[in-house]
Amino acid sequence: MVDAVAAQVRGTRFETGWGELAPRVAAALREVPRHAFVPAAARGDAYENRPLPIGYGQTISQPYIVAIMTELLDPEPGDVVFELGTGSGYQAAVLSRLVREVYTIEIVEPLGKRSRATLDGLGYRNVKSKVGDGYDGWPEAGPFDAIIVTAAADHVPPPLVAQLKPGGRMIIPVGGPFMTQYLTLVDKDAEGRVHARQILPVRFVPLTRKR
Repeated sequence: MVDAVAAQVRGTRFETGWGELAPRVAAALREVPRHAFVPAAARGDAYENRPLPIGYGQTISQPYIVAIMTELLDPEPGDVVFELGTGSGYQAAVLSRLVREVYTIEIVEPLGKRSRATLDGLGYRNVKSKVGDGYDGWPEAGPFDAIIVTAAADHVPPPLVAQLKPGGRMIIPVGGPFMTQYLTLVDKDAEGRVHARQILPVRFVPLTRKR
């Protein structure tokens, strides 16, 4: 799986600016058992480089997408990261191998409970999770060195921008219903100015909110 991901990273180097899969990201992908984060019926395909259904209309992202989103965040060992959309817990687990702490919120309660049980069972103690609407972030845990959003929004949520530290990065798929989604990198500079650029066309499940 990691070899396939590395080849795709090389193939998209002109779009992403990343020509090689970083050794530490490759090591995290090798370390985290993807099969543990998918339903039993999908485990035979767990190490294919493609998304898989995890129930409730949600998916576990393609390993390439997990890798490139992680690369674009450029995480450091001391970082504290917020994730909107825990899903299966796989992306949080990969990030947990690279940073100090991960805070993650899942709106679908059964998925949130299942991912917590999976993370606990595998010993990922530096991942803090809860069930809820992640649009407003996790203010009491921030500000964050990096933020990752794993569902497509039609705009970049202002509360997340506010919780991003100066010098921080956010990676988020942006695109409304029936529109092309783009993986978008948001940078906040040392003076707090925000810059965004589109990286790749992608396809994510839509971001949902509490009614």
